[in-house]
Amino acid sequence: MATLRERKIYREQVMKALYEATEGNRLLGVTGAKLRDDLGVHEEDLAAACTYLVGEGLIAVDWATGNTPSMVTLTHQGIRLMEAEEEEQG
Repeated sequence: MATLRERKIYREQVMKALYEATEGNRLLGVTGAKLRDDLGVHEEDLAAACTYLVGEGLIAVDWATGNTPSMVTLTHQGIRLMEAEEEEQG
């Protein structure tokens, strides 16, 4: 089981990976398998991060059997959050 710190890191990594891969486009998504492989995260930890982010309204997920994300996309709110972070960093 991941610690709170690890769970927060996984959530941030998912958001950053999605934003970079889709270039902030709501119409594009990333497969759960690609996220898992690119981030080096266990499937259970990825599912937990995605579930949390869905609850926050930041991403949308199409779920496969076994609570595995099959396709993950940013919501409008998720894009706005990532754009605000990008602006803050200059």
